[in-house]
Amino acid sequence: MVTTLDDTKRSAIAIKLADMKALQNLIIENEEQLIRQVNDQEIADRLRSFLESDRKNLGILETVIGQYGIQAEPEKTVTQMVQKVRELQQSSELSVYEKVFQHELLKHQQTMTGLTIHKAAQKVGADVLLAIGPLNTINFENRAHQEQLKGVLEILGVRELTGQEADQGIWARVQDAMAAVSGVVGSAVTQNTDKKDMNIQDVIRLDHNKVNTLFTELLASQDPQKIQEYFGQIYKDLSAHAEAEEQVVYPRVRPFYGQNDTQELYDEQAEMKRMLEEIKGINPSNMDQFKGKIKQLMDAVGDHIRQEESTMFAAIRNNLSTDQSEQLATEFKAAKTEIQKKLGVVSAK
Repeated sequence: MVTTLDDTKRSAIAIKLADMKALQNLIIENEEQLIRQVNDQEIADRLRSFLESDRKNLGILETVIGQYGIQAEPEKTVTQMVQKVRELQQSSELSVYEKVFQHELLKHQQTMTGLTIHKAAQKVGADVLLAIGPLNTINFENRAHQEQLKGVLEILGVRELTGQEADQGIWARVQDAMAAVSGVVGSAVTQNTDKKDMNIQDVIRLDHNKVNTLFTELLASQDPQKIQEYFGQIYKDLSAHAEAEEQVVYPRVRPFYGQNDTQELYDEQAEMKRMLEEIKGINPSNMDQFKGKIKQLMDAVGDHIRQEESTMFAAIRNNLSTDQSEQLATEFKAAKTEIQKKLGVVSAK
């Protein structure tokens, strides 16, 4: 039986990540509608900037979920809430001010969920913290958006109540608040605010870093149950990663990477899968034998990683455009998501 590290905790975090994805899609829908409804050009421009960031944030969130390794469904209460908010935002029952107010609340909910996941990951395992690392970028963006939305709300609210324009010093105050967020929250919570769409090299490298962390955690443990749990996550992560590469990446790179080099990658992964199945049949209580086989697997995976990150990555950089490399990452993530679902789906609450 292949288990996963701290399965109950992992499942709870996976569901929260699914909640965030459901809310992120709603946030994008809201911004698309609000842009059409506001008459103020400056506010519309700010909303367009939010929308551009939030579309990228959705891609980052999908990357985080794929790296995390558990595909879950959002909680039923979150799904119901999303539907109710969607209906209200699309109706004429709320004024533009009220719709923006509800949007700011969603941003707050998204921020707090992201920060909570980040803190929880610190308690679960180093591999989990590594997997959710890119989430920090989304957390920072949402905090920055919140500060700007406060200015939008003041301007819309004054207009709605008085029919007059608010003091334009609002924006200066908002910029000061954003600077404070950047200085305090940015340094404490985020790692990189220069957010770009990930290319295929970035996404594959994240997988490599995570499995290396899992190997380190497993070999450092003396608890047979923990060792089995670490191996369970290694088994699932490597299986999904390998199958997605074989479906999407290797056929794409074969024409310029070469038949022989590409076949070598397939052969290495076939051997890796064989080793995974062999280890799966060993009792982790036989620690010396189990860890000995893990070290052999780690060496094989290490050789495979070095080839991919040197020669294959170089071939990709030399032969694919930035857009093509990012599109390949999107296809890889989608394939891995479907494979992870087959390996085990977490049900909604």
